[in-house]
Amino acid sequence: MAHRNDPAVIGRLLGEHGRWAVVGLSNNPRRAAVGVSRFLMDRLGMEVVPVSLKGDDVHGQKGYTSLADVPGSIDVVDCFVNSNRVGAVVDQAIAVGARAVWLQLGVIDEDAARRAADAGLEVVMDTCPVMEAPALGL
Repeated sequence: MAHRNDPAVIGRLLGEHGRWAVVGLSNNPRRAAVGVSRFLMDRLGMEVVPVSLKGDDVHGQKGYTSLADVPGSIDVVDCFVNSNRVGAVVDQAIAVGARAVWLQLGVIDEDAARRAADAGLEVVMDTCPVMEAPALGL
């Protein structure tokens, strides 16, 4: 059965302050992760933790090379990676005890979504907070 996003989950994740690890967030201004993470911080008041292969610091926030290196708890793992690579990120999110995974617009992996849900994580797939927030009045 295909994953279907639950509007209540989207509302809760975007409406409550949280710590978002944004995987794929680097200093490349052409990447969507830069603008979306800025939106999360400035409009929604989220704490953003950049995670990328280089571990770039972004928006004045310390960057890390993996979810396992991020100190403290993670509420949402926001995935800006290709669909064929997101399964490994979801598995890392499960391993570090994240509360939720958010697979960005165009990032689809039904098996990974099922593994996350089976592990008790909330799952949002194939959409973007910047698109969802206005409908919630955020």
